[in-house]
Amino acid sequence: MCYEIEVVIVDLMSAPPAPGTPAAETTPASRTLAGTAPARRPALDWRLRFAALSLIWGFSFLLIKVGTDGYAPFQVTLGRLLSGTAVLAVTMAVKRERLPRTARTWGHLAVAAFLLNALPFSLFAYAELTIPSTLAGICNATSPLWGMALSLVALSEDRPTRRRVAGLGLGFLGVLTVLGAWQGFSGLDFSGTAMALLASLSYPIGWIYVRRTLAGSGSSALALTGSQLFLGTVQLALVTPLFTSAPDAFPLWPTLAVVALGALGTGLAVLLQYGLVTEVGPTTAQMVTYFIPVIATAAGVAVLGEQLSWNTPVGALVVLAGAALTQSRARTGGPAGPPNAVAGTRRRERRPSLIRS
Repeated sequence: MCYEIEVVIVDLMSAPPAPGTPAAETTPASRTLAGTAPARRPALDWRLRFAALSLIWGFSFLLIKVGTDGYAPFQVTLGRLLSGTAVLAVTMAVKRERLPRTARTWGHLAVAAFLLNALPFSLFAYAELTIPSTLAGICNATSPLWGMALSLVALSEDRPTRRRVAGLGLGFLGVLTVLGAWQGFSGLDFSGTAMALLASLSYPIGWIYVRRTLAGSGSSALALTGSQLFLGTVQLALVTPLFTSAPDAFPLWPTLAVVALGALGTGLAVLLQYGLVTEVGPTTAQMVTYFIPVIATAAGVAVLGEQLSWNTPVGALVVLAGAALTQSRARTGGPAGPPNAVAGTRRRERRPSLIRS
């Protein structure tokens, strides 16, 4: 979920690496002009930041569940976006980032905010009214599967391979295992599960849209991300009063959960992920995807006391294995790489990043 987002915009700011090139060598931070000093290394090791990001996004589903104990789902989403936008707004002010200037960019960002923030965040909040946070976290792990399936249809340059097709099949077999298909989906809340899966589908749709419309916009990744979250906040601010009334009270734990969900899971996490993509490259940074459902499941069981049957963790592992297959690439036989690898990056640039939101 939460790898939402915003990071697809970060990925737009740098071209993908050519085969055989270390990812970190192709990121903006590693490209230095002749005679200039390399960027200063962050004080905190990237592995620690990677672990922190995994924990933050893994616990997001628990925070959503706690938030919905005291607030309506739209209110949880609005509070989340408001807190996340505040964090990025402060960061942008400190860095003196300029907002996008063209109406066209703002229009595309409004669509991206709906697909990558307002819609999936709200769907997950509504879903967790009736399904456990563990199931929501596992449903979120299907985003790479949806992304690969959609890219094969929407992006003509992303050709299917046997490995990717096998990954899709394996991943969706894992989904059926999680849902207990052989039992006739007994005891499953269909509406909540469907909303969680639809939220996961919304992310890759948004990624593909962003890839097609915002590449080369001229604005920094931070400016685009902060603007996107601001527009998502405006969208929720307009919608929430139509479906909910103002809360009568502000219970402590749900309020803290919503603030933490936004400030950490949608604000700080974006900055952490941006730093990781810049320092170690998108290939390494996207590995956080595979830790999120594991942490979400552990948090739901240990903290919330949610019940876990054998098919849930087994199916989750199958989903992650399938997702990993869809993202893997076959080794090439020579240094020249596959056709068009040396000719340019245009064909690879349009493939949606699956690093997340």
